[in-house]
Amino acid sequence: MQLSESVRNKIDEARAQYPAEQNRSALIWALHAAQDEYGWLDEPTLEAIAEYLELEPIKVYEAATFYDMFNRSPVGRHQIKVCTNLSCMLCGSDGIVDHLRGQLGIDFGETTEDGRFTLTEVECLGACGGAPVVWIGKDYYEDVSPERMDEILASLD
Repeated sequence: MQLSESVRNKIDEARAQYPAEQNRSALIWALHAAQDEYGWLDEPTLEAIAEYLELEPIKVYEAATFYDMFNRSPVGRHQIKVCTNLSCMLCGSDGIVDHLRGQLGIDFGETTEDGRFTLTEVECLGACGGAPVVWIGKDYYEDVSPERMDEILASLD
């Protein structure tokens, strides 16, 4: 597998911010660039990133599997990540989850038949003061209620 020119350019931009011998410093940026273009990170993509950055493949796999932000399997156009940690749970994230299950007809780890939505449980989104929190794409939504969740879903293409 070859990385696209667009992905290679983004990696090179990130790499330019670090000393030449620090290719590993650009790894997270490389994973983001590839996921933004391909939607998820399969083994050939991870191996291509390792080769391009001149890293051992295990280093790339470690980063891709450690962080919740990277998808290791295909997801819908809109991945809905719901925080179910203590602060969010105490503020009603369980109601948000139940509402989404009913509205979308899917559970955690599943994608709607039309490929539009994937529902994902995350441990913490780091915004406890705005609990319950939902992360869709690159947008955080705080103080979410079932009614607000309906508005958010309606606003997505």
